[in-house]
Amino acid sequence: MPIPCRPRAAAVTATAVLLSSLVAGCAQDAGSGGSGDLTEQKLSWKDCPAPSQSEGGGSAPSPLPDGDPWSCATMKAPLDWDDPEGDTIDLALVRARASGDKSRRIGSLIFNFGGPGGSGVSTLPAFGDEYATLRTRYDLVSFDPRGVGRSAGVRCENDQQLDAFFQQDATPDDAAERTALLDSTRKFNAACEKHSKKMLPRVRTTDAARDMDLMRQVLGDDRLHYFGISYGTELGGVYAHLFPKKVGRAVFDAVVDPTQTSEQGSLGQARGFQRALDNFAKDCTSKLEDCPVGDTAQDVEARIAALLKRLDAKPVPGIFPRSLTQSAATNGIAQALYSQDFWEYLTEGLEQAYDGDGRILMLLSDLMNGRSENGEYSNSVAANVSINCADDKPRYTTADVERKLPQFRAASALFGDFMAWSMVGCTDWAVPGAADHPEVSAPGSAPILVVGNTGDPATPYEGARKMADALGRGVGIELTYKGQGHGAYGSKSPCVQRAVDGYLLNGTTPADGTVCS
Repeated sequence: MPIPCRPRAAAVTATAVLLSSLVAGCAQDAGSGGSGDLTEQKLSWKDCPAPSQSEGGGSAPSPLPDGDPWSCATMKAPLDWDDPEGDTIDLALVRARASGDKSRRIGSLIFNFGGPGGSGVSTLPAFGDEYATLRTRYDLVSFDPRGVGRSAGVRCENDQQLDAFFQQDATPDDAAERTALLDSTRKFNAACEKHSKKMLPRVRTTDAARDMDLMRQVLGDDRLHYFGISYGTELGGVYAHLFPKKVGRAVFDAVVDPTQTSEQGSLGQARGFQRALDNFAKDCTSKLEDCPVGDTAQDVEARIAALLKRLDAKPVPGIFPRSLTQSAATNGIAQALYSQDFWEYLTEGLEQAYDGDGRILMLLSDLMNGRSENGEYSNSVAANVSINCADDKPRYTTADVERKLPQFRAASALFGDFMAWSMVGCTDWAVPGAADHPEVSAPGSAPILVVGNTGDPATPYEGARKMADALGRGVGIELTYKGQGHGAYGSKSPCVQRAVDGYLLNGTTPADGTVCS
């Protein structure tokens, strides 16, 4: 499976509590009926329920720090944008009203937190206090994109099948293991077609972008004000291409490179995660106290490589009844590299795994895969695969992967095989992919602030310049943050936050090429 480029923020908080304790000791089907003029629909905002399991589960959102509540609604959108008068689906929305003087309210600020496959309805309330400054002039709004969570969420395999799917050997060493991987992938893809056949052709990013323009109109805004993170930057770029004159103030953070094919994106992620692992190893061994997982950065990575090789031959106990396999350990290590705040858990997880205890690395892997403590999965992986396979035209064979393996291994000795074999995920997909890469050129658009993080593992920082250039002259304004982790605004860098807040609140863009340390 590919490593999704998403922050998975809502799940991180709950899982951090579980990790700390270890260190110390409903899908919705498409509706029917004519749509009429959907721009005239009125949303019925009500108290938010607890997130559905497809959105990741958990409790209903608590009130904001000032006591204001979160409200939820559903918006009808065409099932098929080529037939806008046909059947409709319901899209789930969440909102916090602007807290400041109503006379200074700009409009709604719509968030997409990435994935593809992340639930905005569960993520925005979990981190709403981080956007308190932006809320002074905006209603904060997010949504489950089509195919995600409660927005006609796609379904593939059940929880028991997914447990087996994620235990498979994702880096086959011989013909038998290659056959097993391909059979498992075909089974997963066939389950997606069986359970979600009607939705699979209709979850492309272009469809979600059209949903956002409908959302803009229903919310009463002349222009779309937008904050996209990770995959949300691709969605924002596609929106800007389709509706350049409707772009208001927009920020892209943790930027997807829109010029890459899926193969190039996987190779870029291999480099990005390797760079993040290098930074983790250097950080651990540069501290005054001894690094418990290696004496030098090279030693840290050599010991991790040796661990993964041992797990390939003999997994260790994980979270009963599952074992920590090589694939689960690699996935868990990658998840910890999304945030420098998780490096301490990676250190503890590696220490425990060296001693035969795989619980922490397995918890991290579960976080990546959307698995709750109770063994139930969100639909984030099903949505991630469905959207990626609907978007990406290339289909790769085992021969393609084997031919490219040397290049991937050169990019990362630890993640290269994992990322290379992820390319077969769409090979037997039920619907064709749309294009080699997204189209984001947006002549005539308002400026878009594009923020790249030099230590980002999932969306390597080189993609920010590529996005800024692809948006077009005078549209893409690049800001670089010299930091670690996935994204920049959430790092709480005063420099980044001043630049982003200054643009969204006051319309002031920093100079193109500004660098924040």
